[in-house]
Amino acid sequence: QVQVVESGGGAVQPGGSLRLSCATTKNIFNIYAMGWYRQAPGKQREMVARISTGGTTNYADSVKGRFTISRDNADNTVYLQMNSLKPEDTAVYYCNYGRSTWSGPIGSWGQGTQVTVSS
Repeated sequence: QVQVVESGGGAVQPGGSLRLSCATTKNIFNIYAMGWYRQAPGKQREMVARISTGGTTNYADSVKGRFTISRDNADNTVYLQMNSLKPEDTAVYYCNYGRSTWSGPIGSWGQGTQVTVSS
C-alpha cells in the first residue's frame, strides 16, 4: 500500500530551482526517517537525501550544498529544495521512509515526480 504522494516536479533550465513535496500519514511521519530518491533513465534508483524525525540529515555527495531536505511537522510533509540544478539531476524523484537516515527505504514506491533539467 503506497502511503506517500510526491509532487512539485517539472522542467527547468540548468541553474534553476524546484521544490518537491511529499505528503504522508501522521503515523509514518512521526515514526520514520523520510527520504528522497531518484532514478534516471537506464540507471538504478539512488538515495538523494534523508531526514530523521529529529531533523538529522544525510545527503548524497552529488547534491550536497545544492539540495536541502526539510520536514514540516504541522502537515506531515517532507520537502526537497533543489537549487543550482544540473542536467544530471534529471530523473524521476521518489519519496519513501526508513528506520534511520542510514537505512534503506521500507515503504512501497509511489509514482514519483519527474524533474527535467535542460536548456
